[in-house]
Amino acid sequence: MRRIPVFLALALLFTGCYGGSRPPHIGTPAPEFAVQDADRKVDLRDFQGKILVLNFWATWCAPCVEEMPSLVDLQRRLGSKGITVVGVSIDADGGAYHHFLTDYKIDFLTVRDPDRKSSDLYGTFKYPETYIIDRKGIVRRKFIGAVDWSQPEIVDFLTKL
Repeated sequence: MRRIPVFLALALLFTGCYGGSRPPHIGTPAPEFAVQDADRKVDLRDFQGKILVLNFWATWCAPCVEEMPSLVDLQRRLGSKGITVVGVSIDADGGAYHHFLTDYKIDFLTVRDPDRKSSDLYGTFKYPETYIIDRKGIVRRKFIGAVDWSQPEIVDFLTKL
């Protein structure tokens, strides 16, 4: 008999974490930003008409490292279908950032924003966080944590946007 009340208490505790509201920005225009680092500039306005997979990450973040090969593969497989992966690193150490790009063969567009101005616009505080922005610039989904971007449900969602 004691197991049932404990189970119910745990179930209520975990279901109580979600209040039923959407994450901020879902269904609204994506906050616009432009980031310039030593290598390149990323301006959100340049991606109008494309589906954008906007990933905030860092080299020191284990889940970020875990998901990187999946993001690289996503860009290779779906880039021709108008899907663009853009990574925004919050690394303060430019050397570590450049080493990471080389070591992990990151070939999608990425830029370094050590001041976190772009991620702050989105309210990002856990890394990685990824936002799916549709062709009209509307935020459609948010993912917190490492994602396997080859999952059929995700690929289907992206290709149907």
